[in-house]
Amino acid sequence: MSEIYDSIGGTYRVTRKQDPRIAAAIHEALGDARSVVNVGAGAGSYEPANKDVFAVEPSATMIAQRSKSSAPAIQARAEELPFRDSSFDAVLAVNTLHHWTDLRAGLRELRRIARRRIVIFLRDPNTGNRFWLTRDYFPALDGSPRIAAMVEAVRDQFKAIQDVPVSLPSDCADGLFSAYWSRPEMYLDEEIRRNISNFALATEEDLAGGLLSLEGDLRSGIWDKRYGHLRSLAELDLGHRVLVLEV
Repeated sequence: MSEIYDSIGGTYRVTRKQDPRIAAAIHEALGDARSVVNVGAGAGSYEPANKDVFAVEPSATMIAQRSKSSAPAIQARAEELPFRDSSFDAVLAVNTLHHWTDLRAGLRELRRIARRRIVIFLRDPNTGNRFWLTRDYFPALDGSPRIAAMVEAVRDQFKAIQDVPVSLPSDCADGLFSAYWSRPEMYLDEEIRRNISNFALATEEDLAGGLLSLEGDLRSGIWDKRYGHLRSLAELDLGHRVLVLEV
């Protein structure tokens, strides 16, 4: 994972800002925990200001983008966390599990260092609405089977789970993969794609046809005939979830 974001994460903070509505769901899930470790912390989004937070991030490039006011951070991997057992009230993991090299090892580490709960934000492809972007334009970027297996592994390892749906707002500030569900033109912006790992790690062959097709459908009005109703929605459930795992 460190190699991935060392190569693609140089301008991450430009388009991957904290969205306040996603943040509210995550912070509510953390509850009354006082100490929190953010694993796979990136540039520091979604770290609550009213708690004692420590960050873990494998990429030096991402750590360098953290603001001076961000929580202290160390460079380490989820699979090998340098903390004693039960070191923190809560462990936070936001949009990171799909980058781990050994999911089960990482989950064991989260459980080992958490005293009370683990809070995970991810997209469960078996829930919510299907996403037009992968269905119609970029099927090669649809990692649904792999992500679904990952989510099932989480559910299997932790039996006491609170599952909180998080609909994405139409003006989502965090430019994650599905953020622009009602703003399709944004996917034609190279800088936006550069800061979404699905795009940044894809081959030119995976992207070229889809980009041409999307651009053509927007110009001709075909996209709006199919999906123009999305532009008037305030939010949409695309399967994003906050999982609260009690330990």
